[in-house]
Amino acid sequence: MNKATENSELTTTLHLGLRSVVSASPESAIDSLLTSMDSQGISAIKAIIDGNGDRAMVVIHRGPAKGARFLITEDKCSIGRSPESAIFLDDVTVSRAHAQITKTGKGFELLDLGSLNGTYVNNDSVKSVRLKTGDEIQVGKFHLIFISSKNK
Repeated sequence: MNKATENSELTTTLHLGLRSVVSASPESAIDSLLTSMDSQGISAIKAIIDGNGDRAMVVIHRGPAKGARFLITEDKCSIGRSPESAIFLDDVTVSRAHAQITKTGKGFELLDLGSLNGTYVNNDSVKSVRLKTGDEIQVGKFHLIFISSKNK
């Protein structure tokens, strides 16, 4: 009879490595994003920035579906590989229920939902963090820029 391998695993964690964040400041991250968009995208982002803080947006800045925008208007916004996710990221590096953005009285908070590969904000592994405009969220191989109101 063959001896079973002692180190065999049913699942493994994929280490994607850390890359530099989009830029050193939130303002330059947004400026960089705006220069790569068409006039409709620029208008949508400026409407969020100049809004009253009741909604936010994430834009895929790097990775598959670059340029895709997701408006966040509900109190809870799911991020994951499940087609039922409000922010659907179709890649095996993303857990089915990976993370969630929650609207709070003070803005928006990102919560990792126990994902296999983790959730990163500005290259820091996070379980829960308050988001601010210009933060780069990494979920699997997707890099998203978070945008909210400057009035909140």
